[in-house]
This record gives sequence, C-alpha cells and structure tokens, in this order.
Amino acid sequence: MTMTDYDDFAAAYAAENEKGLFNAHYARPAILGLAGDVAGRRLLDAGCGSGPLMVSMRDGGAEVAGFDVSAAMVDLARERLGDDAALRVHDLQEPLPYADGEFDDVICSLVLHYLEDWSGPLAELRRVLKPGGRLLVAVNHPTAYAVVYPDADYFKVTQYTEDYRFDGREVFLTFFHRPLSAMSASFTRAGFRISVLSEPPLSPDTPPELRPPGFEGEAFICFLFVVLEAV
Repeated sequence: MTMTDYDDFAAAYAAENEKGLFNAHYARPAILGLAGDVAGRRLLDAGCGSGPLMVSMRDGGAEVAGFDVSAAMVDLARERLGDDAALRVHDLQEPLPYADGEFDDVICSLVLHYLEDWSGPLAELRRVLKPGGRLLVAVNHPTAYAVVYPDADYFKVTQYTEDYRFDGREVFLTFFHRPLSAMSASFTRAGFRISVLSEPPLSPDTPPELRPPGFEGEAFICFLFVVLEAV
C-alpha cells in the first residue's frame, strides 16, 4: 500500500516536468500520441499531478476531469486549469467518486508502479469506463529493473526505492517492480484487452544536452506504454 508522498516536493517535481527528459520529451508526448484525436471525448486523468496532460487533452477538445492523491499537486493543477476545473484530491487505492461508464478514456500515467496491489485500482478504472473505452497506461519498464538490479528476482513483485533530482532537489521515490506477465494478468483480470504495447522513441525535439550519456539512438528502455480496451 506504500505510495510516495509528493506533497513535500510538488513544486520541484512540476518544474522538472516542464522541461525534463522523462516527462516533457518522453512520457507526455508518448501518451498524447497514443491518445490521438480526443475531440468530444470525456476523459479522466487518474493521477493528474500538476495537470499538463489535462491541459493538452482539453486543448484537443476533450472534456476533462482529474484527481491526484497529492493535495499540493491538485493545487498546482488548478492554477494551470482554472478554478472551475473538475479536479479533486483522491487516492486511486480507494473507490472512485465517478459513475459507472462515465468516461470514454482514462489516462493513468506513471502512477501504477507506486502501488503493490493493482486489482482494486484497475477494477475501478474499468468501472468508470464505457464499454470499448480506453485506458492509457505508462509504467516503469520491467526490463529496466532487471538491468539496474541484475541480482534481483525479476519475476517477484518487489518494492524498491531510488533517489532522483527534481529542479535541483534530491527526493526518494518508492516503487513496486512487477514482471510483464504479472502486468498482463492484472489487466486481463480487470476486464481489459491489450490493444497497444509501446516502447516509443524520444520526442524529436529532445535537446542534445538532455539525452542520456552515450545515447546515439532514439529509443531506450525507460517506461512501458499500454493502451487497454474495456471489454
């Protein structure tokens, strides 16, 4: 049930997201590309952070709602989206405060890897989606864990903590590794069908100074992106 508390470093994380490699030039453009045309669709951002994806989706013509477990992040999102934005503080590990089949699309980007148990959250995300609706997921790539921790048991769901720097501030994030087979089984049990499994390249606009040292290509192991269909 462990989940990193972003309240203490929300502003630093949001500032890093605006320009950093992993969000601004990788995760965010990848999710936007997978979402495609969202005009006229009702969309939920589950774990919205400071709201950059919500802004992009709203600009694309979607009707957007979002929530985050961090009150500080929701405050930043409200500053970005306006006082009338459909935002709330909520924990994905609790039942969602939305009606059955309320959304055409749900985005859950860089959230699930903080959770040990996916069964309840995925069941709730499926519940609030219309039949045939989409859940767009981004998670830590399981292969990255195997590379960084070669002596660990890849097939075991494992908690681990790593340190990062966000806008010059050192913070510690706690994740749960799970193998690809466990991810797939969780999606299927929750009532989803995998329609896209993506390992995208960096955005073409990535500045050279942000590219990983010794990096010569466009694709690298970082996050795994999945588009799921509610069945």
